[in-house]
Amino acid sequence: MSDYSQNAATIVNPVHKRIRYMTVTGLLSAVAFILQFFEFPIPLVPSFIKMDFSDLPELLGAFALGPVSGAIIALIKNVLHLPLSQSGGVGELCNFLLGAGFAVPAGLVYKYNKTKKGAIIASFVGAFTMAALSFPINYFITYPFYEMMMPREVIIAAYQVILPAVSTLAQCLLVFNVPFTLFKALCSVVITMLVYKKLSPILHG
Repeated sequence: MSDYSQNAATIVNPVHKRIRYMTVTGLLSAVAFILQFFEFPIPLVPSFIKMDFSDLPELLGAFALGPVSGAIIALIKNVLHLPLSQSGGVGELCNFLLGAGFAVPAGLVYKYNKTKKGAIIASFVGAFTMAALSFPINYFITYPFYEMMMPREVIIAAYQVILPAVSTLAQCLLVFNVPFTLFKALCSVVITMLVYKKLSPILHG
């Protein structure tokens, strides 16, 4: 190979890499945005807490392209959702923080241990981080917004319909929201473990 060809390859390869990074991140962001619309209530939590799988593309992106890609997917997904927001952007902010809290730790762990065992460990680290973050995010951001529209007692009453023993917002979040968030994240983990190997050639170009 001539010096010119070597130099051209050196220039083109990083360009192709950046294009692939932007393309895959954009596609996964679009998929995450679409998945947000397929939300549904589940038993044992108040009906206003909905289940969806829009965090799945964030984990796939974090594994395939790194933790920053996972965070970017979470960001783009919620920016796209802003025109449809019913919370003045508060819900989207919290969703982004939770999504990044899921994808970034998982992506960081997997970046330094790219094995099946590493992927499993990374996924659980991300899932438990997301669940842990759900408490302060909901307590200090989400529910103060809700309380602008309804008294805290009304919010707590929605939880008491399911479990009368809870009497404070902190108890509601610990008993319902944190386990729900963990369950939601683990669902994405299970799906990722099932499909990532098959999708990997596409995600990696």
